[in-house]
Amino acid sequence: MLQLPDGQVIDESLDIMNWALQQANPEGWLDLADTQVTHDLIARNDGLFKALLDRYKYPERHPECTVTDYRNQAVALCLQDLNQRLTDAPCLLGNKPSLADIAIVPFIRQFAQVDADWFASAPLPALRTWLNRWVESDLFQAVMVKYPAWQAGDPPTAL
Repeated sequence: MLQLPDGQVIDESLDIMNWALQQANPEGWLDLADTQVTHDLIARNDGLFKALLDRYKYPERHPECTVTDYRNQAVALCLQDLNQRLTDAPCLLGNKPSLADIAIVPFIRQFAQVDADWFASAPLPALRTWLNRWVESDLFQAVMVKYPAWQAGDPPTAL
């Protein structure tokens, strides 16, 4: 959630990303943001893939299928397409990163962490390379600094 100086609250991650990039877009991530492909990729990620990811991460909450079934559905319905796109270019929409890459990479990272050994050998080499490039980037390292978990009795902190 982001509260702006005028009191407006933006509570959706994608809306926060768009707002922030409208303030400053130094890498040009919004250059392709208005394309139908961008909207379609993000919508599929935020809808179908997110639902399958939740089931894959927490199969005990969704006993209708096995964890393997959920993983296979996610691969067939979403990840194979991303892998194919990345076979032809280093980023989802071509040669440079876009809002689609930034919006989708955290979810692929979560998916990869559910069963890291499986993901390391999955038939998704281009997707794996793309994910590793993002996770190992200076930008990712800068924003993913790990802080000690707050414990009861600790003084309040603000970043």
